[in-house]
Formats: sequence, C-alpha cells, structure tokens
Amino acid sequence: MVPALRYLGSVCGRARGTFPGSFSAARTPASGKSRLLCQGGRRASTSSFDIVIIGGGIVGLASARALILRHPALSIGVLEKEKDLAIHQTGHNSGVIHSGIYYKPESLKAKLCVQGAALIYEYCNQKGISYKQCGKLIVAVEQEEIPRLQALYERGLQNGVQGLRLIQQEDIKKKEPYCRGLMAIDCPYTGIVDYRQVALSFAKDFQEAGGSVLTNFEVEDIEMARESPSRSKDGMKYPIVIRNTKGEEVQCQYVVTCAGLYSDRISELSGCNPNPRIVPFRGDYLVLKPEKRYLVKGNIYPVPDSRFPFLGVHFTPRMDGNIWLGPNAVLAFKREGYRPFDFSARDIMDIMIKSGLIKLVFQNFSYGVNEMYKACFLSATVKHLQKFIPEITISDILRGPAGVRAQALDKDGNLIDDFVFDGGVGDIGSRILHVRNAPSPAATSSLAISGMIVDEVQQRFKL
Repeated sequence: MVPALRYLGSVCGRARGTFPGSFSAARTPASGKSRLLCQGGRRASTSSFDIVIIGGGIVGLASARALILRHPALSIGVLEKEKDLAIHQTGHNSGVIHSGIYYKPESLKAKLCVQGAALIYEYCNQKGISYKQCGKLIVAVEQEEIPRLQALYERGLQNGVQGLRLIQQEDIKKKEPYCRGLMAIDCPYTGIVDYRQVALSFAKDFQEAGGSVLTNFEVEDIEMARESPSRSKDGMKYPIVIRNTKGEEVQCQYVVTCAGLYSDRISELSGCNPNPRIVPFRGDYLVLKPEKRYLVKGNIYPVPDSRFPFLGVHFTPRMDGNIWLGPNAVLAFKREGYRPFDFSARDIMDIMIKSGLIKLVFQNFSYGVNEMYKACFLSATVKHLQKFIPEITISDILRGPAGVRAQALDKDGNLIDDFVFDGGVGDIGSRILHVRNAPSPAATSSLAISGMIVDEVQQRFKL
C-alpha cells in the first residue's frame, strides 16, 4: 500500500471511440437514458469494464486519465450522474491555483498541492489552456495577526512553496495600490484558471486514449453479480454490478469512487463504512461591478484562522475579468443547494442524525452565527472587505454565484481537513477504492492526487 494514504480501518473489452469536438455532444437523449460520450463506441461494449470510476468531476476525470495512460490495455469507464461533466464542485469553485502555503507540513494536502500546482501549470502550457499567474497577497491588517502571518510564512517555506517573501506596507502598495495592510506574504506562484475547462481536457485525453464516459448515470446500487446457471464468462470476469436509477447496469472488476458531495452515500451503497459523513457548506460570492475592477489586481486573502478549514472572505480575479469577493461558509440545506432556500429533507436528516454537526455547532456557535449574518446582510461583508480595500462601498458590489463544499465531518463534530482515501473488506470492499474527502485544494492537486490514486489502485488490485 502507498504509505501516505490515510485509511479508516476495516470498512467495507475497451469501448473505443473518438472524443467529440465539443461537449454539446453530451446532451441527454430524449429517452433520458445514460449517454456514452464518444463517437463510434459500440453500446453493447460499454456494459463491462475492467475499472469503473464513479464521478465525473476533476478528481475522477484526472484519475481516469492517469489510469488509462498507465494501463492502456485496460477498459476503463467513467460514470457521471449529470448530463454534463464537472458541473458541481469543479464548476463552482473560485478557480485559484493554490501554492500550498496553508497546509500542515508533511500532510497530504501540503505535498499534493505543491506538486499539483506545478503539474497544472505544466499541463495548461502543454494543452494551450489559458491561465494567469497573478499571485496572491496574504495580508495582516491588525497587529495581532502578524505572528500568525509569520508562522504561515514559515509553514510555506517548509512546504517548499516557490518565491515566498514577507513584505511591508510600501511593497503591499506596489503590488496592490488600493490595499491597506501592515505586513503581507507575497505568494507569486498563485494563479487562476477555469477548472472546468481543465477537467473537460482531462476527459478528452481519457477518451482519445480509449476510455468511455457515461453521463446521466446516477448510481443507485453496487452489488456482486448473481452468478447465472450458465456461469457466463462475463459474470465471472466482471463480478461487480453497478445499477443506476433507471435500472441500467454496468459490470466491472474494480471500482474507484470520486463522488464528492455523495462520497459517503456511495461508500454505503457498496457496503463500506459511510463515515466520515459529508456535510455541505455553501459559499456565497459577491461580484465587484465592472467599473470598480481596477481596485484589485491579484488575489488578496486575509490571515486565516487555523481553527477552520475555510480561508475567510477574499478577493479573487477570474479568467473572464470578473472579481469575486468571498465566500462565506454557511450550512447548505441540500447537497447541491446553490441557492439560500434550496432544501432536501433527506439531506437535512442525514446531516442532523448521522453526522457530528450538532457538536460542531456547539463548538463554533459564534463563528456560525457570524457567517449567517454576513450571508444575510451585505453591509457586514462589505465592512470586512473594507479592512483591506477601504474604497469599496456597498454600491460597488452585486450578489454573485455560490458553490457547495463537500466537507467531511466525524462523529465528534471534527472537520476532517486532509485528504482521505479508503477501501474495504469482503467481496466488494476488496475491489473498491473510495476517495472519501478531497476538499480544496483538490482541483489544484488533481493531477498529483490522480498519480497517488493510480499507484494505490495498481498495488491494491494487483494490476
């Protein structure tokens, strides 16, 4: 086994085709059946694979790509419940290429983010994908923040982050003329990119190498094949049956799950341990009006509070020229609840009964109330933003998009901040690898994560 992986104990013929020119080909057919995203692939040949990846976000697609490039003789399929790829966490994040400064030295987050950032830049250069290495300032605006800032700087050096330097007020003004601060970390290696574009490029690589992507395939059941009286060859070779909500089936030898907001439920479907449970946190962004974009040149972040995995409200330039302000971090009442009043009774019951959320709320009551207040009243968020750029007023901003973070939480109410991978025991458990927790910076780290996943798949499944 790969020694760096964290485990939670004892838990539980290729379809060739040419990738279509654009993802308009991914539209769901009128029949509503799952759609094979490649031209020329034989429908019958998509029912059996050597390896299936559940989840068509950036981590799942990066892993599928890495698997087929390393094992081109294997038939590999990706199953995605939506009609298009990479539309949830991948398509709703801030687009920042993180440098790796924040994370505990020697943690998977630190190692994979530093490696992943270098790989993302290299990949974008190879594929001609636009990005901007616009840098980031982490700014202390109060005297009491300076020791934390200096400690963060030391952590970044330990993690091997490139180009870090501590700067004073005059240099802050040179980088960000409208930003005030006592001291800052200049992090020039930070960048921005459209991660959905990157993910779709991963999908294109995967399909051009012979992989198959089935969209509109929402997994409902994972079980061992019931051996037929004829003892069919396929039943022997592909013992795992994955069934969707329409009754369609895919058979395979091995499974890798990269299900994001549904990672706990997919694990439970396979007979593995559902813990850690996923609790969705919605992050609402504001958008700076076009005529005020001149106020921000690169990323501007506050000094983070180490008690929480959230980095605080910050200023983020986007590839389309917009400037996002935020996000906050409030409980979402639906796993894909991008609007304040989106609600799912099942999701709420899962959060309240099966997770440690109640303990988390009691431990961090004032923080949660403050986040809810900022979500309701723009003036509260603007007041925070003015600590960094005093010129910003409430008339300069608009409400913007939102994302939902799949945060893993243990039974004691502790936020699980590092990447978590596990497998299981038994007939299915021994043939499955779950990516259980891949929070930010998973997009930045996706290529590095995929390499680790392929190493583990190779070792675990004896490929």
